[in-house]
Amino acid sequence: MTKNIYIIRHCEAKGQSPDSPLTNKGFIQANELAIFLSEININRIISSPFLRAIQTIKPFAKNNNIKIEKDSRLSERVLSSGIFSDWMAKLKATFNDMDLKYEGGESSNEAKERIVAVVKDIIASDSKNTIIVAHGGIISLLLNTYDENFGFAKWKSLSNPDVYLLTISQTDFNLKRLWKN
Repeated sequence: MTKNIYIIRHCEAKGQSPDSPLTNKGFIQANELAIFLSEININRIISSPFLRAIQTIKPFAKNNNIKIEKDSRLSERVLSSGIFSDWMAKLKATFNDMDLKYEGGESSNEAKERIVAVVKDIIASDSKNTIIVAHGGIISLLLNTYDENFGFAKWKSLSNPDVYLLTISQTDFNLKRLWKN
């Protein structure tokens, strides 16, 4: 059976902590996203437990009476437990060396392994059309799994929100960006 996985980056948020809510603009975007997705017959929604991810998909889930499953494997990637003044350069380096790991953080390969495990679980499930809602860093690593050219520059080009469709069959896959700013 072909599986359609809608990969959604959360809407505009007030910060980066797990409990950071959406901005006023982010709530408007969440409602626009619900309209954008309204013609798709979604069977399942899996979200990062971070508040901004839940708030992003809540209008759609409510309109369609679909339970939001929280999965910590969709949490944003932890670059480091420390604070870097040059964090952008440090992040870029982790796209060039997927095993590079800073203190208290996870390498790109470690983070990729978690989100790919979610996709494998979806493939093994009965669900045909699934939404996953997560964050730019972790999503970019998933997209890199299916498009090796999806690196630091493409991470920077992700929007809030953003939507990609990953279609997987037994013999092939297709990755397509659906969201247009």
